[in-house]
Amino acid sequence: MEDASGGRDAGVLRRVQKCKETAGSSAPLRYGRNDKFDIKHGLDLLGPKMRLKDIAASIRAEVRGNDDVAIVRVASTAQATPDSLVFAEDEAALSDALLSGAGAILVTEELAGRAGGGVKPLLVMRQPRLGFARAARLLRSSEQAEGQAAGVHATAIVTAGAVLGRDVSIGAYAVIEDEAVIGAGTSIGSGAVIGAGVRIGEHCRVYPRVVMYPRVTLGDRVVVHAGAVLGADGFGYVRDAQTGEYLQFPQQGKLVIEDDVEIGANTTIDRGALEETRISRGVKLDNLVHVGHNVRVGKNVVIAAQTGVSGSSVIGDDAIVGGQVGIADHVEIGERVILGAQAGIPSRKKIRGPGIVFWGTPARPIKDYLKELAALARLTRASKKKEE
Repeated sequence: MEDASGGRDAGVLRRVQKCKETAGSSAPLRYGRNDKFDIKHGLDLLGPKMRLKDIAASIRAEVRGNDDVAIVRVASTAQATPDSLVFAEDEAALSDALLSGAGAILVTEELAGRAGGGVKPLLVMRQPRLGFARAARLLRSSEQAEGQAAGVHATAIVTAGAVLGRDVSIGAYAVIEDEAVIGAGTSIGSGAVIGAGVRIGEHCRVYPRVVMYPRVTLGDRVVVHAGAVLGADGFGYVRDAQTGEYLQFPQQGKLVIEDDVEIGANTTIDRGALEETRISRGVKLDNLVHVGHNVRVGKNVVIAAQTGVSGSSVIGDDAIVGGQVGIADHVEIGERVILGAQAGIPSRKKIRGPGIVFWGTPARPIKDYLKELAALARLTRASKKKEE
């Protein structure tokens, strides 16, 4: 703990004092990469400090009250401190926020009128929850601040034919194979394997032990969580009618993942058989999701954990897929369809109806599903009465 310069605590206190001295400045405050210390010492671990007016400008909100408040983090009302931002979407949440230690509150116009003047600074916008998420992104540490500085770790293996952009970071024991291209500002975690010819865009975050097979392409700002496997062979086999043996159908296509996609831990996405598997812009995949070969997932689709999508199926833009949903091969899910948890869709089925919730196996509109359950309950009661 102690060193020749007076010890770790002395260094921390000097940095704290420096931040306090800078607090009178109108410029946004930011901690450097070396300023990450324990919360007990008074420094925040999460990253940049910003003035409320700067946050408001970035998330397109209106400030009411002191716009010079310094904000370090987003927080729940229970854990909020004077440098925290919280949000409220109803009167109960507003009451909790006003009583909390938060430095500022994100609210709707309606709630702002009920908050009273001068209690706490307010950020006013139509969607406080969305603003809260945007603020969190602003305040989130960069990859370097999270502890992985730009550069290649001494134990990483980067082949001579690989191309690394500016400010790329490669973690310990990662492998970057020949002709892989990694865009500027991208971070590759420890133990990740980036296959030959893989293309990764700018400002992506690849967490430890991710594996990308050859012929995978990632757009910009893609996040891939630990243990995900991208571009493996699809589950496609041809059965020999005489011998009963299975022979793999060619799996030589590619996998394309567009901008702003997030892929959860231990999720797997197979490459196309002869063409491509495509995950469109803005898709969010939970942990433990499987996407088969030749699948096309539309823009801004969200898929919850333990869902499986079989080969050659299509999911339309803005669809929502609940947990443990099973989608068989060659299925078409229309735009803005909602599949409830554990729904099952048989092969070649077409599900259409923007905003309609489908439930059960085989999946049907939840209104019909509930009617069937009610009818079954009536039959059960009638049968019991007969037995009596």
